[in-house]
Order: sequence, then C-alpha cells, then structure tokens
Amino acid sequence: MTYLGGEPAQGLTRSLVDVAGTQIRAVLLYGSHLLGAAPDRYSAYDLVVVVEEYLETYRRLCSSGLTHRPPRLMAGLAWLLPPNVIAFAPDGPDGAIAKCLLISSRDFERELSARSRDHFMISRMMQEVGVLFVRDSDAEPWVDERLEAGRRTVLDWAAPYVTSPFGAESLAREMIAICYRSEIRPESGSRASSVFEAQRPYLVETYGKLLEEACNEGRVVRDGAAYRYAHPPGGTARLRRWAYFNFSKLRVTARWCKHVLTFENWLPYVVRKVERRTGMRVELTKMQSRFPLVLLWPHMFRVLRNRPADEGADGQVISSGSEGDA
Repeated sequence: MTYLGGEPAQGLTRSLVDVAGTQIRAVLLYGSHLLGAAPDRYSAYDLVVVVEEYLETYRRLCSSGLTHRPPRLMAGLAWLLPPNVIAFAPDGPDGAIAKCLLISSRDFERELSARSRDHFMISRMMQEVGVLFVRDSDAEPWVDERLEAGRRTVLDWAAPYVTSPFGAESLAREMIAICYRSEIRPESGSRASSVFEAQRPYLVETYGKLLEEACNEGRVVRDGAAYRYAHPPGGTARLRRWAYFNFSKLRVTARWCKHVLTFENWLPYVVRKVERRTGMRVELTKMQSRFPLVLLWPHMFRVLRNRPADEGADGQVISSGSEGDA
C-alpha cells in the first residue's frame, strides 16, 4: 500500500483504508485544498474513493459507525447514478471532514472515457489531481491510464466551443469554463477563472503535451504557434454535444436529491459553501432547518439569481423571514 500527500488529507485516507481495507483501490485528492483555491477551516477535503464493490464497502463503513445509511440503499443509489457523495469525519465535527465521491473501478473507468454518461466525473478529473493512496503496484499505473484517457476526451467535447486557433492555455481555460457551465452551481461567476489561475502551470503543461500528441496523430494541425482541428466539428457533432451537455446537466441536478440521502449533515455544509463562495450570508429559520427539502427552494433560486459576478465580492444577506416565522 502506498500513501502520498500530506496531513490531514493523508490522515483521512488512512482512516478510510483502515475501515474499508482492500475494497479501496485508490484515493485521489482534487479541489480547493489541493489547489490552494481559497479553502478555509470549514472546507471539506475533496476525495475520489475508487472501490471494488459498493455493497461491501458500505457494509464496512456502516459497521464502523462512519455512515448510518443502510448499505443496500447506498449501493443501490450508487448503481443507479454513480458516484455517491458521502461525508467522512472520523474525528467528529471538530476534526477534518472529507467529501468523498465513492465510485467503483468499473464506473470510474467508464466515466473517464468516451462512454461517459454525463460530465460529472470528467469535470473534476480533468483538472489537477493528487494521488493519496494506491492499493498495490497495479493500481498506480491503472489510475494514471484512466486519468490520461479522460484528458484525451477533452478535444472531442470541447471542439464545438473552442475558438480556433487555440493553444494549451486557451483550450484549458475554455475547458474549465465548459465544466462549470455543465452544472448548476452556487459559486460566483468568476469561479471558473479562479480555478484556472490556481492551476495554470499544470494545465498549460499537461494540455500542451496533449496537443502535441494530437498533432502527431492528425487530430489537430499547427497554425503558427497554435493549433486548429484537422476536421472541425460539423452541425451533427455540435448538436450531439449540445444534447450531451443538457442531458448531463439533468443527471447532475438529479444527484442533488440523492446527495441529501447519502451526505449526512448536508445542510450546514451547503450553507457554509454558499457563504464561502458567494459572500452571501444565509439565515435559515427553525422551520427551514427542520424541513429543508420542502422550504429551501426559494433560498436556492435567490442564491442562483443574486450570486456576485466576482468571487469574494460582498453579497447580500439571504433571509427568508423574521424570527416570527421560526
């Protein structure tokens, strides 16, 4: 077994492996803690946990008291719409928390390929990723190959949206913007740009190599210091990508309903995330905290409508009534 990365992400990873054992094939870190993109003490560590079998993994987590949902329910939800998102906080509410995307090896491989059923995993794994754990000597090259295969799909799904000629920087910048547009998200309008800037050197180097390889394969051709598609996408390809991204947005949005079942104590986490990423302060009444799935829809629409254009900009207080409504 190989552990990489620093504490506390490594500590969370060890705790996961101690509980789930050989069911875990690999643990990957992505997001704000990896990139240094404005995490705070409430920010969860974003982990992708690649497992062998859903049911056995959830049985082990449940028997250890680290999740309280029925294993068969969790496995069924994962099979229906992978991945599940779970909260993992082995040291309690005062310790580090991980937001784990728990996905099987088979689903991980499919969702980072041209056979992906939506853009959820691709959006996250096309950026900089850190490997925290691999189970054995076979797992590390397997993870690298899956991530490389996912990156190679970028030229296909970004083709209708990238202005020619393009270089590694413009391709990567547009790639991040496409990924953010493919979901309904609470972040400010500038979040995609902030995420790109936080990992600019990695993205430029990685996608520069990809473009060189694509040029050697004849997928793109040089245009001075930049590139053009050898076969620009036609109307059918554009329509296919439009359908794919709209269907993907529906699937990603449908996951919200699943997350409230799989992610324990999801409401405080969502409130803190909205406040951190938009600058808005969210005030909930007692009734809204008690019945969030029924009463929080107006809040959600207000956040999406009023989120600031720039990250970190001061937002308004989002409140739904006086104390009398509580």
